[in-house]
Amino acid sequence: MTNRTLNLDPSLYQYLLDVSLRESALLKRLRDETAELANARWQIAPEQGQFMALLVQLLAPKRIIEVGTFTGYSAICMAQAMPAHGTLICCDLAADYNATAERYWQEAGVSERIEQRLAPALDTLAELEREGYGGTVDLIFIDADKANYPAYFEQSLRLLKPGALVLFDNTLWSGRVLEAKPESADTRAIQALNLQLKNDARIDLSMLPVGDGLTLCRKR
Repeated sequence: MTNRTLNLDPSLYQYLLDVSLRESALLKRLRDETAELANARWQIAPEQGQFMALLVQLLAPKRIIEVGTFTGYSAICMAQAMPAHGTLICCDLAADYNATAERYWQEAGVSERIEQRLAPALDTLAELEREGYGGTVDLIFIDADKANYPAYFEQSLRLLKPGALVLFDNTLWSGRVLEAKPESADTRAIQALNLQLKNDARIDLSMLPVGDGLTLCRKR
């Protein structure tokens, strides 16, 4: 027994997957295809996708926004779990992997509830606010350029309804958050976000050691 979170070595992590992961054949195929890409490290962990799907099932959100979609794995996890009448807006830049995401969404039968907007995400979020989405969104998942995490947080608060969630990926940043004088702007941005969230009275907060660190913020 222990009163602190375990450090999962490869064997214990594999056990976690063996006894709990319910990844579909389609998601496994997408994950394997993504693993062949040069930027495969952008892919979320499969157990994180399953956890996010469970959150969506609990919340039954009508509107989800994803900032950073890549090949579409997390979008499928959420879209399959949300109500049939729900809408998922995916924000990303134009790239070769957009077509991969759309191909798998079509195969998964969720393409009709996903809208992909290809532009800088800060611009897309501002446009959504102008379109009347302010205070109407149930869940936002942020897994994009880390330097903009603090800005994504502020825009998310304007879009979320009270009681809704914003999720930040990579908030443990493979341990680089411990660097005293980080050279990377991404590392500095994640450090700044984590410190800001700790004492932000506008949210309830929990950081989980899932994947590369997943932080849940509930708008008060």
